Amino acid sequence: MTSLTATVPPDTLIRPLHIRPLDAPLGAEVLGLDLSRPVEADDFARIHRAHLDHHLLVFRSQRIAPAQQIAFSRRFGPLQIHVLRQFQLAGHPEILVVSNVVENGQPIGLGDAGHFWHSDLSYKERPSLGSMLHAQELPAEGGDTLFANMHTAWDSLPAHLKRAVDGRRAEHTYLKQYEALRQRSPWRPKLTDDQLAEVQPVLHPVVRTHPETGRKALFVSEHFTTRIDGLPEDESRELLDALFAHSVRPEHVYRHVWQAHDMVFWDNRSLMHLAAGCPDHLRRRLNRTTIEGDLPF
Repeated sequence: MTSLTATVPPDTLIRPLHIRPLDAPLGAEVLGLDLSRPVEADDFARIHRAHLDHHLLVFRSQRIAPAQQIAFSRRFGPLQIHVLRQFQLAGHPEILVVSNVVENGQPIGLGDAGHFWHSDLSYKERPSLGSMLHAQELPAEGGDTLFANMHTAWDSLPAHLKRAVDGRRAEHTYLKQYEALRQRSPWRPKLTDDQLAEVQPVLHPVVRTHPETGRKALFVSEHFTTRIDGLPEDESRELLDALFAHSVRPEHVYRHVWQAHDMVFWDNRSLMHLAAGCPDHLRRRLNRTTIEGDLPF
């Protein structure tokens, strides 16, 4: 597991655009780009290619407004609205506020987001292509985010496990961990009937093919995957536990240590992620946009 903590020198933040791979199982920094300005077609094409190659991009020192984050996100596809609408940024429903901050007795954002390993919105019929998370306030300690490369997890999966999951589908549901989270946090209200209708269980391939690169990746997570379709419950649980454990081995994982005004854009078709947590008394707030993807195959 690798982290990158070095501060980027200011003189690297000027053009021309430079993509610098991280010393990690995934990820690259994007330098020389100011997302408060329109991104030219050639630069956008390079960013798109780098996102496919590295699965995660770190845009450093992005002092951008929410509308600019939304506009850049939309260049990759339509945006998805999270079911917990009380945590939308005022005036910008496309942005989910991820925060542990409580003001006037009310949480301003989803404070336990990322408590379990997951791929965003895998519980939807069309799961997320990717997510962009822009740092607004960061704690003095903690608050890291871990990312696991599900391509390398598949590539290195023992042959007997590959045979066991070949051609199988698994159920994903938003509700898998929801009640457990409700019992210990102020961020999970009882869902309305309309909200429940938005998060009906779906079946997706255990091993999905990336629609743009053709690479295979495991597509199960401890947060949302409940069972492997067609297997007895005990066999399904044993197999999922093995897949979960293998997916997050250190050799697949990058730990992102946030810097001021970072924006991180990751591919939910290729990665899982986990919030490492921070002390409750330290403020943490980030803005997330989520881009709709394709039907997994």
